[in-house]
Amino acid sequence: MLTNYKYLTIDNVLEKVELNGWVSRVRNLGGLVFIDLRNRCGITQIVVRPDNKYYDLANSLKSEYVINVKGVVVERESKNKNIKSGDIEIDLEELVLINKSKDVPFQITDDTNALEDTRLKYRYLDIRRESIRNKLIVRNNITFSARKFLNSLDFIEVETPTLCKSTPEGARDYLVPSRVSKGEFYALPQSPQIYKQLLMVGGIERYFQIARCYRDEDLRADRQPEFSQIDVEMSFVDENDVMTLGEELVSKIFKDVNNIDIKLPLMRMKYDDAIRDYGSDKPDLRFDMKINDISDCFENTEFQVFKNVLENGGVINSIVAKQASTKYSRKDIDKLTDFVKKYNAKGLAYLKFDDEITGSISKVVSDEEIKLIKKKLNIEMNDLVFIISGEYNVVKTSLGALRILLGKELDLIDKDDYKLLWVTDFPLFEWSAEENRFLACHHPFTMPKDEDVDKLLNDKAHCYSKAYDIVINGYEAGGGSIRIHDEKVQETMFEALELSKEDIENKFGFFVEALKYGCPPHGGFALGLDRLTMILSNTDNIRDVIAFPKTASASDLMADCPSKVDTKQLNELGICVSKSE
Repeated sequence: MLTNYKYLTIDNVLEKVELNGWVSRVRNLGGLVFIDLRNRCGITQIVVRPDNKYYDLANSLKSEYVINVKGVVVERESKNKNIKSGDIEIDLEELVLINKSKDVPFQITDDTNALEDTRLKYRYLDIRRESIRNKLIVRNNITFSARKFLNSLDFIEVETPTLCKSTPEGARDYLVPSRVSKGEFYALPQSPQIYKQLLMVGGIERYFQIARCYRDEDLRADRQPEFSQIDVEMSFVDENDVMTLGEELVSKIFKDVNNIDIKLPLMRMKYDDAIRDYGSDKPDLRFDMKINDISDCFENTEFQVFKNVLENGGVINSIVAKQASTKYSRKDIDKLTDFVKKYNAKGLAYLKFDDEITGSISKVVSDEEIKLIKKKLNIEMNDLVFIISGEYNVVKTSLGALRILLGKELDLIDKDDYKLLWVTDFPLFEWSAEENRFLACHHPFTMPKDEDVDKLLNDKAHCYSKAYDIVINGYEAGGGSIRIHDEKVQETMFEALELSKEDIENKFGFFVEALKYGCPPHGGFALGLDRLTMILSNTDNIRDVIAFPKTASASDLMADCPSKVDTKQLNELGICVSKSE
């Protein structure tokens, strides 16, 4: 019986089995040869006795040789609780050497000390490690759970094109040149946004897809140039319908994959409240430490820095690190100051409340102001207060980032806890200093709140949308919106974005035309498959959960790409590559 995909336990004793896999290691202990065979089920120990006719072959095996073994399951005398098959071993009857292996460039164990670049260059070897393989299994289990759930609710899985029209209103597109129409290009989809809306126009009503998406943007630990999402769209729904289904899907995935019960309905928090209290539109609620506005404590201040901030319409905000005043030296706080400056904060003031009050501003603020701070923030002995003043968004963003850093440094985050919420009522527009105009905060097809439709042209800064993100432990795990289905509202939205008729026709002409043929109200969401896998497999590195990922510079070290192509290919495409300065 072939048992590559079955964990062998004490219940299998005396069964005859057949396994294939790789040699993890070979040990010769007092005449007995022990082979650790590794396959998808992990490590299984094979024992070979001196009188076995395959003894010499077994003794000659090396790491990563591919073998086939047959034998009988027996109970181990010295059991290994660190592996799932640690109660048993296989008494060898037959051994076949299928293939040999070169010496591997790094040790294939979960505690390998190999550099990530080395592991990515030999990713096919890295995948043999249980920790990576198990994350890919989690990814599979998530998609399987999602498909089962959505199929049970009459959703139809539909593939949408990966060669589509470039509509650069978000991140930069990856462009694909056309050989047939020289000088013209397809784009790889940043999302299936337009196509899934067209499916609603087409009457599909309930669509989903495990969609591949591409965005040419700066990378980080939780972002890749190509990624996957569980993409969902529905007709005849409102915000509540979509969010209810979305959280039920996430709850089902958590239960199916990790047996975690998620209490529904999820908490909902407006965007403005999330920024006010946490300095982020993806707040991590696994620990407290809200941002506090203490501007009113300094309304009569003589401290010139704070006085100037308030006179210029700025704010003074703080966070309290409870029982932490002795944990941060002046040198430590200097590092935190450098950290918040990355978020454009001009500085980081602080107060330590011990037997005496010390800190960077302890001698320049009044006793009355200290008293007001203590009362407002419920200060206790040994608390440390961090203060940033300035323009509202800078203050909130920098304190929000500092909050997360302190949560990690002070070990305030329970990594076994899961806090989920919806962040709702996002701004419809965001100001771009680079383009000197308002851009769509999500995409140009997001429905404004009903009460803000009349503000689209004259009060863009105060327009909100029917958009929502699902946040899990500080990660934006997914999001979506109700879409514009009314042709006139869509025209006004394009006008608000200062798109000319020519721009609209060139970028969205076919889509705008579709809206004229009885478009139903519709909306949807997408869950980031990669981030969801990260969360459910307890890693903060997105490369761990993708079979063949790219580096932070968007390169594939294994396949050595991107790479140059020969002149013949370029000529066929009508492309000339210029040398950069």
